[in-house]
Amino acid sequence: MSVIVLSAGGTGGHLFPAQALAGELARRGRDIVVMTDARFANYATAFPNAKIETVPSSPFNAVTAPFKITAGFVVALAKLLKLKPAAVIGFGGYPSVPVMLAANFAGLPTGIIEQNAVVGRANRLVMNKVRKVAAAFPIARFAPADISKVVLTGNPLRPEVEALWGAHYNVPQTGGPIRLLVFGGSQGAHALSEIVPGALTRLPHDMKMRLSVVQQCRAEDIEQVREIYRNAEIRCQLETFFSDLPQRMAEAQLVIARSGAGTIAELMAIGRPAILVPLPGALDDNQTPNAEILSKADAGWCVPQRTLTPDSLAQMLGAIFADPLALAQRASRAHALAVPNAAGKLADMVDDLALSSDQRRAA
Repeated sequence: MSVIVLSAGGTGGHLFPAQALAGELARRGRDIVVMTDARFANYATAFPNAKIETVPSSPFNAVTAPFKITAGFVVALAKLLKLKPAAVIGFGGYPSVPVMLAANFAGLPTGIIEQNAVVGRANRLVMNKVRKVAAAFPIARFAPADISKVVLTGNPLRPEVEALWGAHYNVPQTGGPIRLLVFGGSQGAHALSEIVPGALTRLPHDMKMRLSVVQQCRAEDIEQVREIYRNAEIRCQLETFFSDLPQRMAEAQLVIARSGAGTIAELMAIGRPAILVPLPGALDDNQTPNAEILSKADAGWCVPQRTLTPDSLAQMLGAIFADPLALAQRASRAHALAVPNAAGKLADMVDDLALSSDQRRAA
């Protein structure tokens, strides 16, 4: 069996798609090696049959970045020359940079996947050197010079999300519960913990009594948010982290969230309408084009954080909850945007890259 190396940043946004591809490649008889940084320890169980290799790296703005990335290049090159992989695939994030640079230096077949509509900085450093660029969404900014190398695959989904593909949407019924899910990425979002509770308390009494809120909060915010909901008699479940977030998404009738690539892909796959608040200050404002994919398709709303207040959000939510059939239509439009079998499409690209390497070994 030939080896495929996957190189990804140490966060869920990079590692969940890598997990999906690893599973598909393993089913095709490939051995998987994951190269990443020390943060991977939080996700190690997601790659039960893979060999893990840690490579030094650093955020680009760190003073020590040139030294650590150089060290990572040397370590990655030594590991790759020993492994002799049939292909090396990068998922972005700064830990992928030394690995992808080393793979290109060694002349190995290489490809990357870009999960966002805007190509990230790590991928921009290597995209004109690799042979293939898989895109989760049509690229809005910073496309490679050779656009013919881009393959639209969709964003590979972790198994928990695939299992909920196109889950039935329960339209809010007159007098029935309104299920709202609020989250802001793996670390929560302080702004949403301030704005959303304030907005919900401003809703009409009968609407507040119907609310069932599931919200992720930062540890420093959770008790204050809980007190606001308690005083307003709004039913809620608050946690700092939900390990079953895809299931929570499937149960929701409306989602309020940031617009990272993974969130957008999962909203599409499951089929849920969402108010999306792009992370202000994100590099290259990469979350806004993601959110606009849903908003332009009338499958969600893109709201800049600078314009979002408790009053404006309360007004918006009142209008949304007053038209449940429109919510259901947005859910359907969101799912219509999903790209099926993204992991399979990406694995096909990897197989094409690896074919020449496999043939050379067989010769």
